[in-house]
Amino acid sequence: KNGPGLYYVDSDGTRLTNNLFSVGSGATYAYGVMDSGYKWDLEVEDAIKLGRKAIYHATHRDAYSGGSVNLYHMKETGWVKISQDDTMKLHFQYLEEKMAQS
Repeated sequence: KNGPGLYYVDSDGTRLTNNLFSVGSGATYAYGVMDSGYKWDLEVEDAIKLGRKAIYHATHRDAYSGGSVNLYHMKETGWVKISQDDTMKLHFQYLEEKMAQS
């Protein structure tokens, strides 16, 4: 009745619906980034950049999150893989951007 939606389903079968989710041991780091940049009307490219940065921060700050950022775009017709980025490369990219702003 409501059309497509985004849901989180945990191992106990609990289902939650929302506009964004972050799960796992690095979730709090990712939420920190998403909370600072998320808005309802983000353009797709801006949402991709925000998602990549949020996952990067989760993987960089959390030892159990791995060393890559796998990014997918969820659409009404299914998901599309956007990219798979090495965390170390993103680290230096974001560091350069930060230093350029200083």
